[in-house]
Amino acid sequence: MPAVLLLPASAAAFAPRSTCNVVLNTKVEPWLTATLKRTNKVKRPLNSVTQHTRCLTETLSSPNAIWSLCSIMVPKAPETELRKDSNPLVEALFNYQLIHIEAYVVHVDMVSQNEVAFKLTTDTIDSLVEYHKEVFSVDTAANTWTWSEKEQQLKKLHEEFVQAANKFIFRTSALVLEGMEEGGAGELLCGRSEDVRASIMGLFVPLLPPPPRIVDVIRPTPLLPSSTGVEQWWPSQHLHAIPSAPVEPWKIIPSSPSPVSSCDSGHNMWSSMGVNEIQLPSPTPSFSQPYSSAAYSAPQYYSAPAYSAPTAVSSFQALPLPSMLAQQPCSTSASLSTFGWDRYQEYTMPYATAM
Repeated sequence: MPAVLLLPASAAAFAPRSTCNVVLNTKVEPWLTATLKRTNKVKRPLNSVTQHTRCLTETLSSPNAIWSLCSIMVPKAPETELRKDSNPLVEALFNYQLIHIEAYVVHVDMVSQNEVAFKLTTDTIDSLVEYHKEVFSVDTAANTWTWSEKEQQLKKLHEEFVQAANKFIFRTSALVLEGMEEGGAGELLCGRSEDVRASIMGLFVPLLPPPPRIVDVIRPTPLLPSSTGVEQWWPSQHLHAIPSAPVEPWKIIPSSPSPVSSCDSGHNMWSSMGVNEIQLPSPTPSFSQPYSSAAYSAPQYYSAPAYSAPTAVSSFQALPLPSMLAQQPCSTSASLSTFGWDRYQEYTMPYATAM
């Protein structure tokens, strides 16, 4: 568990400067005794821990005991008001300024943490606050897009910087007291100024605009196509992949149970014709009643082919049907020959072979 870091009341934000708090170990380091003898004009006895504590407290609590932590270079004015010159040295002289970061010691602990705590002076805090308000905030506002609460956010950002600058405490090793000069002032040694500069620049927080709102994109409902044809609804490759249902060719049922019948030849003729060429509904003949031209007419059960029919089909449609040639059903092949069935075969067979 980390040790609790205790600081005096003078280290709080907006607290005025008061006497430095010094806590030394039971054995004083030789380098601290040599530093106190070097920085005090008046020779004082330093034979005990109490004498070292009193001497160090009085030295660091002096009004002149101001430490120079670092210096930062910042623009004098907003970016739009800076002077433009071909000579970079002229631009640096007219456009930039140095802010010296000065502080005083508020706490010395050589028992548990072996550290020294510095707090920024009032003049340093005022210089940082002025730069943040007059330059940094203006450039930040110009480099961010505008939204409804932008001014409020800028004001809040500046207030937070004022609080952070007044609360700023820099802790470092107690060995920095070796850099103490006459009167209690001093400078940081061993590159610790870079740590202070990085900490000070970390106080300048950029203004973060709000994230963009996520808008749900409502896609319009697609309208149904005006045409409901197959070529509009299904792709051509899917259309070719769907197999067509098999359709049985129309069959002519023989008019009699005679084993020798010419109806087979008519069946072969219709079977040879493709389904796409002619589509004829299958009649449901009745075996109990004879065929009659009045009951079954040619236009009702025989339709014209879908294509441009050749001469053979036209001649075939002009031929009389078997039901027109006889009023009684055919019982034998001889009776069919009697009513002209042989003549019918003479006309139909050549055309059926051609088709």
